[in-house]
Amino acid sequence: MIGYFEDTHIGQQTSLGEHTFTQEEIIKFAKKYDPQVFHVDPEKAAQSHFGKLVASGWHSAAIWMKLMVAAHQKALSISHPNNPDEPLKFGPSPGFTDLKWHRPVFVDDTITYKSRIVAKRPLSSRPTWGLIETRNEGTNQSGTLVISFTSKMFLASNV
Repeated sequence: MIGYFEDTHIGQQTSLGEHTFTQEEIIKFAKKYDPQVFHVDPEKAAQSHFGKLVASGWHSAAIWMKLMVAAHQKALSISHPNNPDEPLKFGPSPGFTDLKWHRPVFVDDTITYKSRIVAKRPLSSRPTWGLIETRNEGTNQSGTLVISFTSKMFLASNV
């Protein structure tokens, strides 16, 4: 992800990274945020329609967020190597649409996340900012789509 609005273009794709979901982390996240039995109890999950423990969809979305922020921080440090402490100038998001969990994420699945810019526009109300819209996807180690959604995000201009 590029650090500034004018550095972005429609069609630009960014690989955000990957994450492997462990049993311990799936249970820990779910106990705190989504305590359904198929997320927190391997034995009961085996009796569910999933057949085994699965990560919460919110967990897969939270990992996307973590990787997206890291990608922006990396882009900013590359574009400003002499000032790595410059604060990030993106966000907040005015929202997400079309969130879908296509397939479950099982223990030891590695999900690879990517983001592609599908639209952008400068903001007349805030001339030093623009709005970008991205299509975001996560696929498992077999290439199967497990999560997708569209997001919007404010992004600062460098001019």
